[in-house]
Amino acid sequence: MPVAALLLGVALLLTGQGLQGTLLPVRASLESFSALSIGVMGGAYFLGFTFGCLKGGDLVAKVGHVRVFAAMTAIASAAPLLHGLILEPITWTALRSLTGFCFAVLYIVIESWLNEVSTNENRGMVFSTYVMITMSVFAIGQMMMLMYDPLELYLFGIVAVLISVAVVPVVLSTAPGPQQPHSAKVDLRRLFFISPAGTVTCFCSGLANGAFWSLAPAVAVAVSDDLSMAAWFMSASVIGGAVSQWPVGWLSDRVGRRPMMIACAIFSSLIALLIVIGGESTSMTTFAILGFAWGAAAFPQYAIAVANTNDHAEPSEYVMVSSGLLLVYGLGAIVGPLIASVAMTYASSTALYLHTAVVHILVAIYIGFRTTQRTAPPDAEHIDFSESLVAARTMSQVYEEETHNEVADEPAT
Repeated sequence: MPVAALLLGVALLLTGQGLQGTLLPVRASLESFSALSIGVMGGAYFLGFTFGCLKGGDLVAKVGHVRVFAAMTAIASAAPLLHGLILEPITWTALRSLTGFCFAVLYIVIESWLNEVSTNENRGMVFSTYVMITMSVFAIGQMMMLMYDPLELYLFGIVAVLISVAVVPVVLSTAPGPQQPHSAKVDLRRLFFISPAGTVTCFCSGLANGAFWSLAPAVAVAVSDDLSMAAWFMSASVIGGAVSQWPVGWLSDRVGRRPMMIACAIFSSLIALLIVIGGESTSMTTFAILGFAWGAAAFPQYAIAVANTNDHAEPSEYVMVSSGLLLVYGLGAIVGPLIASVAMTYASSTALYLHTAVVHILVAIYIGFRTTQRTAPPDAEHIDFSESLVAARTMSQVYEEETHNEVADEPAT
């Protein structure tokens, strides 16, 4: 299989990323970093990620996929060791921004590579495998938190090893590498014109999910004195998001994108409110179950929003749509941790989920409002969800050359 080496590298890379994503907020909490500091670190990661989305394509175009992959893994593997050696919030914030930049560029390399070696006949299978690997190894990485005491350097070393060895199967692969790409222009104004509901949902997904990835491990530590709670809770949430992707997508193909976005937003809001009501006295088992349910409703919203937007875009705009929505998500993910951390500072740790509940309720209200203003035309043709999921995951399209056509059609949603 031409992409076997690349997928092995992805598995190692994202296992390390999954462990790091849980380890850092937990260690920060144990070091008595403030909730605001942890939130700023989360926002810094997505700030770097957004910058990587904007600049990574040009970097790949200049030196090629393999060299960029090797360079970014080298930098990304050094960052966790520096986290373990320098326990200071400002330094950690800078390192998180650097890590975000590296992983944005790595995602661009990985997903453009997969897109090029795939054909129309097997692209769905290739990217489905990629999505499942991504979600699975993230959960595995988070469970590796249980191997050592997070107050020691061992876990930081494991993260560095996993990320650094991810380059080995890629650089030693005999499969031909992809061609060096050109850059694309992101048109956010046109993106909103195509689908206001899809664009707003992607931004709000960033607000909610960015806060979750940055602060949820700290919430788990506050709920339970057992540090393993963070690993179990994060894994439960990720697994919930993994198992619900295809059922929710299948339903969105049949009952409509907007009804499913509203349903997921309402359900995730209700689950979040249950977490807030339970507070820090919630049992470990109940907390993990609620995390699973929240992930099942919250994580598919971005993919459905991408599908909804692509339903109403011209074929020549698919590149711009996928790259633009990724950037919109990243912008939301910069702001989300900051807002949630302020709420946690003045209320309690579970105020993170009050933040996500408010965000998702606003999503449901906005989409409901859009539905009353404009209905989809009867001849609107849905893109199959498996294809839209490819678009949602293919951040490589940030830099692929875009053909600009003037389109005068009114947006459908």
